[in-house]
Amino acid sequence: MPSYLQIENISKSYGPKILFEHIGFNINEGDKIALIAPNGTGKTSLLRILAGKDSSDSGGRILFLKDIRIAFLEQEYEYDPDLTVWDQIVKDSAVWTEHLDLEHLAAYETRIRQLSGSFGIGNPSRLMKELSGGEVKRVALIVMLASEADFYIMDEPTNHLDIDAIEFLENYLSHARCTLLMVTHDRYFLDSVANIVMELDHGNVYVYKGDYENYLEKRQERIENYNAETDKVRNLLRRELEWMHASPCARTGKAKARKNAFYELQDRASQVYRTNKLSLEEIGAASRLGTKIIDCKHLGLSLDGKPLVKDFTYNFQRYERVGIVGGNGTGKTTFINVLTGNTGPGFPFEVTGTVERGESLNIGYYRQDGMSFDEDQTVLETVNDTHLLGRFMFPHDMLNNRIRKLSGGEKRRLYLLTILMRQPNLLVMDEPTNDLDIVTLNVLEEYLREFKGTLIIVSHDRHFLDRLVEHIFIFNGDGTVKDFVGSYSQYRASLGQSKGLPKSQPKGGSTSSPAVPASTGPASAAGNALKGPRKLTYKEQRELEQLEKDIESLSVEKAELETRMNGGLTDHEELQRVSCRFSEVSDLLDAAETRWLELSI
Repeated sequence: MPSYLQIENISKSYGPKILFEHIGFNINEGDKIALIAPNGTGKTSLLRILAGKDSSDSGGRILFLKDIRIAFLEQEYEYDPDLTVWDQIVKDSAVWTEHLDLEHLAAYETRIRQLSGSFGIGNPSRLMKELSGGEVKRVALIVMLASEADFYIMDEPTNHLDIDAIEFLENYLSHARCTLLMVTHDRYFLDSVANIVMELDHGNVYVYKGDYENYLEKRQERIENYNAETDKVRNLLRRELEWMHASPCARTGKAKARKNAFYELQDRASQVYRTNKLSLEEIGAASRLGTKIIDCKHLGLSLDGKPLVKDFTYNFQRYERVGIVGGNGTGKTTFINVLTGNTGPGFPFEVTGTVERGESLNIGYYRQDGMSFDEDQTVLETVNDTHLLGRFMFPHDMLNNRIRKLSGGEKRRLYLLTILMRQPNLLVMDEPTNDLDIVTLNVLEEYLREFKGTLIIVSHDRHFLDRLVEHIFIFNGDGTVKDFVGSYSQYRASLGQSKGLPKSQPKGGSTSSPAVPASTGPASAAGNALKGPRKLTYKEQRELEQLEKDIESLSVEKAELETRMNGGLTDHEELQRVSCRFSEVSDLLDAAETRWLELSI
């Protein structure tokens, strides 16, 4: 496989904090890489440098294969709130479409229609400012995937997406013939999409082929080998130290080279691999929990006459562990705001029925939008406990950092500390995995597994749900809430579906027409993919096998034609003939790949 990208000698620091220094690595065609590192250690900075949005402090070299097209998905999508969804997509797609002829432009718009249907973007005439965070992320993904770029750089692509959208994206990327570098905290997504794990650790880069479990195993081997080498160096240092002390330099005229070697050994012997690890052991136990938690009787929620929850009756129990799932905009956050009493003045939803809370409840509510720090305060001014801050991976040299200088993940970790240090006995967590790194999530999972209280979690992270909850409320988007006893994976299995495949159209999407203005065509193949797998007929199976052969031959022909066009053809008629055939082959390949995707999923 050719090398798509060669990185040499790049560095990044902010003030005295060095994120990485003089690092280098290669990315080959077809690599699908998950970049892993603790929050605040430079993942996003590295992606921005590779995408050309930032620069290396040390110069260095970033060399892409000629004519590679790169698409970059940032964590926060910048958009014009007053544009319609369609106009925003067209505006941000201009970099990809400005040189296309009418035929290729039509094909591009077809891809946008297909992806819009697949991601459940309903009315494309809605204004961007009316969209939820998950819907905004879907628009950003449509712009990226429609480009069919050679190399995708993606920073937390699953943040804010509901599970159906995540599983569609997961299936799309795992089948796509693209090269990918992504940061993700979603372990199921990582294992389904990535074939390489790249770790940014103590300013260095380490590459591991395989899945996340293999990465953990090989990483531990690396650390043990490094520390074993340190032990050997220390043994040698002891012998050299005895030699240095045996005869003072003034009397013996010791060899200068040997003395220099001693000091190098001394420096290496001091290097023991230590990992800064989040510790929740000293947070303290949950406060005592009474028998009454939250009792709901005939609870109803609606907005402008549209029901989100209808006639919900349920008594939450002590030590219960509940997961809440559903599409974006189905009322999950509104529901837990009502449960916890966070309705306040200006709450726009109509609430019917009753919600009664136990007198002994001490609610810790980790909210998606709950961070309200004073950005000019320091870390220590925000949480005046140096010991707890240290256990939460805020060492002494960070205590005087202003909140505004923290990464998104570091702010989330600090916010988590402010919630847990209150020692709640009812812990409500609304999308707690967004912006937290995998290492932190692993520790948080272990803490929550031992949590001595009631736990309610709204999450799109399937691994997180599988590890922590005992039953699930499924918000269907029409006001009904289904209660399923078991894990999320068991729920999917109960529907006769396999984890990791698209399941159903995300709420708000259309299954009958493409989501573009003035379009009345049939639903796209990609849009129908969200309806779930079905058994192929014999004829369809034969068609799928032939499509795989056609795609391979068309891809080869397309590459050969492209090489000929770029090779300096001087015969005008021959160049025109080759160009026409290239256009035909490209369209045939697009159609074949679309049909293959429809049959495959």
